[in-house]
Amino acid sequence: MADRGRGSTRGGPPFSNSRGAAPFKRPASGQSGPAEKPRREAILDLSKYVDERIRVKFTGGREGIAVTGVLKGYDQLLNLVLDDVTEEVQLPEPHTRNLGLVVLRGPTITVLNPVDGSEEIANPFLAPEQ
Repeated sequence: MADRGRGSTRGGPPFSNSRGAAPFKRPASGQSGPAEKPRREAILDLSKYVDERIRVKFTGGREGIAVTGVLKGYDQLLNLVLDDVTEEVQLPEPHTRNLGLVVLRGPTITVLNPVDGSEEIANPFLAPEQ
């Protein structure tokens, strides 16, 4: 009982596998592991929006903020690089400010849509008025 938590197991050498399996060994540098993982592809294909104006909305305490700018680059995690960015703040009072070139972190983005070609449509879930 006195050895509990100190790296030794019942009768075996310290840090041994109690089930008798061989210990895990990392491959030497320059060697690949047992199987190479396939590269993940991005969920969205943003290539058609490069050099186009897009609007981005955020989460995490930034619900009242939207930015609009020209998409210059992106990565797998949906991190975006926008140029000529204007920030539109709705709360406590609506105002805008110019930010220039910015990097937006992908995990904070909730809505991303093109500025050109988007139009308001009727809500299909509203009951017709009688």
